[in-house]
Amino acid sequence: MKKPVVVMLQLACALFAATAVQVPAAAAYPDRPVTFLVPYAPGGGTDVYARILADGLQQQLKQSFVVENRAGAATQIAASVLINAPADGHTIMMAAGTTLVVNPMIYKKLSYNADELAPVAMVGHSVFVLLANPSVPAKTLPELIAYIKSQPPGSLSYGTPGSGTPHHLFMEMLLSRIGAKMTQVPYRGSTPALTDVVAGNIPMMIVDLTPAQQLISEGRVRAFGITSPKRAKPAPDIPTLDEAGLPGYAGIAFNAVVTKKGTPKAIIDRLNKTITDHVKRPEITQKVYSSGIQPVTSTVEEFESFIADEKTKWSKVIADAGIAKVD
Repeated sequence: MKKPVVVMLQLACALFAATAVQVPAAAAYPDRPVTFLVPYAPGGGTDVYARILADGLQQQLKQSFVVENRAGAATQIAASVLINAPADGHTIMMAAGTTLVVNPMIYKKLSYNADELAPVAMVGHSVFVLLANPSVPAKTLPELIAYIKSQPPGSLSYGTPGSGTPHHLFMEMLLSRIGAKMTQVPYRGSTPALTDVVAGNIPMMIVDLTPAQQLISEGRVRAFGITSPKRAKPAPDIPTLDEAGLPGYAGIAFNAVVTKKGTPKAIIDRLNKTITDHVKRPEITQKVYSSGIQPVTSTVEEFESFIADEKTKWSKVIADAGIAKVD
C-alpha cells in the first residue's frame, strides 16, 4: 500500500500538470488568425454584430479574427464547419436559439451535434414584435386575443420565414397560452411575409422590430407588444406582451458566441472576458443597438443555465403545437 505522503505528492503533481497545460494554452491564445463563423448572409444584424465583436477581439487579443459567412440550412452549414475544426478556440461561431435549442427538436437529422458546441458568451437579444394589419378589428392585445379566439380554429393565418424560426415559435407560444389555433404561412424570409401583412393578404405575424419600426410609425401596421420581457430601447413606447395583457409571456431570440466542445476552459474564459469587456463599452453598446440587437453579457455558467431553461420552454411549445419533425 502506498504511503499517504506519496499519494498526496502524486495528486499534487497531477494537479500541477493539468494546470500547467491550461495556463500556457490561454497565455498563447490566439497564436494564429481565428475564424469567426456567421451562419447568415452578410449585411444582417447578426453579421454586423459579429464584425463589431471581431474588431474588439482583434484589438484586445492582438490577432486577426476573420468573419466568414456560412449561410444556409437553418445554421447547420456553419455549425458543421465548427464541429469539424480543432477544439482550440481558433474557430468560433455566432449562434442563436435555432442552432443550440430548436434545430435538434424539429429536424430528424442534423449535420452537427448541438452537444458538441461549447457556450462562450451571450451577447444580445433580437427584438421581436407582434403586429397586425390595421384592418384587423382590434386595437389592444386583449381585443386581439378575443378576436383570434372568436374565429374558427385555423381560419386565421400568420406569416413566418419558416418552421422553427423565432417568428413561428413565438406565435405558437402565444397561441398555446390563449388556447387558440391559427395556420402558419411560411415565406422565403420575413420581409415578404411582412409585405403581405401590410398588403392585408395575411392578418398578422411576429417579426423583428427593425424592419417593422417605420411601418409601425406610419400606421401601416399596428403593434401589440414586444415579445421580450423588457421594453426595447429603440421603441420604448411599445409595451411588452406581458404588460399589454399576456402575463408571464417572454420569448427571447438570443445571439451568442460558441466554440467547439473540448476547447480548454482557460481559452473559453479568456474569450468570455474579452467579449464581455468589449460589449460593455458605451460606444459599442450604441453600435449594437443600431444593428437592431439589444446587447447583453453573461458568464459561461449563466449562458449554460439559460440554454437549459430554453430547452425546457421550447420543447413544451413544440409539443403543445404539434410541430412535427422535418427531414
